[in-house]
Amino acid sequence: MEKILIVEDDKKLREELQIFLNKSGYEAHVLDKFSDTINDIIKIAPDLLLLDINLPNLDGQYICKELRKISDLSIIIITSRDSELDELISLNYGADYFVSKPFNIHILLAKIEALLRRVKMNGATQQDKIDCGEFILNISKSLIEKDDNIIELTKNEFRILKLLSQNREKIISRDCIIEYLWDNESFIDDNTLTVNINRLRNKLAEIGLKDLLETKRGQGYILNRSK
Repeated sequence: MEKILIVEDDKKLREELQIFLNKSGYEAHVLDKFSDTINDIIKIAPDLLLLDINLPNLDGQYICKELRKISDLSIIIITSRDSELDELISLNYGADYFVSKPFNIHILLAKIEALLRRVKMNGATQQDKIDCGEFILNISKSLIEKDDNIIELTKNEFRILKLLSQNREKIISRDCIIEYLWDNESFIDDNTLTVNINRLRNKLAEIGLKDLLETKRGQGYILNRSK
């Protein structure tokens, strides 16, 4: 079941959308706090994002732009701002569709279905490997590849490294990683995370990437680039 996240500060609208999308066969989630919106979206890891422009703290167009740097997540902008300039900016920042309020909810559903169908059709051609610069992350086999070296990763090690790779040179908090793994049906507590991070750091060191995974005391972890 595809997961849809609704990021909308209008409580009535987001609840109506959540009910409608759940009844339409999707797993709909909502954000009701906007203090750390980008990291919250990353934690939930939806298949599709319904994103308002006028949000507290961060503008939706900025959120779209930042997400597009690290993710191919499907994004539909839903907004009361209906100028051609807003639509142009949103599309240039990486939104897949721009929908002005008030909208026909059934037409919105048709756009959601079309976008997710397109993603599914393209799924077979998506790359099985992520080029991380200093190494290759083999998605289909959960491996690190560097030159002639191949390192096998556990399920949690792989997911942690994938999350850090997708957010390269950004600090990801311990809580964010734990919630990300929990959302992916892997139970992991604080001590287990420490063990997994240490094992992952040791595996990177085996192939000459000792300082790539750095601990930021009191903040989290960051995957640096080689100097």
